[in-house]
Amino acid sequence: MPTDDSIATALKGRDDFRLQASGAHAANVLGLSTQVPVRTVFLTDGSSRKVKLGKREIVLKNASSRQMATAGRVSGTVIQALRWIGQRHVDDRMIASLRRRLSDSDKQQLLKDLRYAPAWIGEIMRKVAQPKKPEQT
Repeated sequence: MPTDDSIATALKGRDDFRLQASGAHAANVLGLSTQVPVRTVFLTDGSSRKVKLGKREIVLKNASSRQMATAGRVSGTVIQALRWIGQRHVDDRMIASLRRRLSDSDKQQLLKDLRYAPAWIGEIMRKVAQPKKPEQT
């Protein structure tokens, strides 16, 4: 059975629109959640629709141009995952996890895309992207 991402990519190639993982799927992709959603949501600049494959459902949800500004970039996935998790539930453990998981170029992309994130998410993105302080001895 193909993955939700590969199915969404196939739809994207056929219809020429942008996609951005959203919600629980974005959090799962980044390792911030172990939840594997039955209903995977992708934001799109194309038309909204649902694709069913057995018990799985892929939802393509039309989004604003501001939400789609970071589509296809790691910063878009981070923004969507943090929005789904919620400001009160983001902790130091999640920030550390993102720091470990993201490459230096991914972190640079976070800094470039700060203007597209809500203020509270922008602060978290800065924390993730800042260089690790050397340990004091």
